[in-house]
Amino acid sequence: MRTIGEAAAELGTEPHVLRHWEQVGALSVRRDGNGYRVFDDGALEQARTVLKLRGVGLSLPEVIAAMAPVKSQAQAVVAGKIAALENEVVARQQAITFLRHTVDCRHRYLDECPDCAMFVREP
Repeated sequence: MRTIGEAAAELGTEPHVLRHWEQVGALSVRRDGNGYRVFDDGALEQARTVLKLRGVGLSLPEVIAAMAPVKSQAQAVVAGKIAALENEVVARQQAITFLRHTVDCRHRYLDECPDCAMFVREP
């Protein structure tokens, strides 16, 4: 059993973050007889899961949905995030391609280059 301060230190976060997660429903923590939060191994594991999901880009509402007891709901959220990340990878790769071209472009001004103009017109 750990206090909120001990749990936060172990997780590498701040106590107010754990309080917020509990407040919005991303974390369930039991209370002792005096009303203090008590972090057992299960609560710590749940917090680690929230940390990991936040670390891979899920918002708190997405984290809550991804941890839903109904597997199909959780899978839908995760699948949606995968699609968004894949789209982001494609967009970043297109940006790299464009920037690499601009570095090597023989034209003094990018607007004089037909290839640059092609990149600019792409969505």
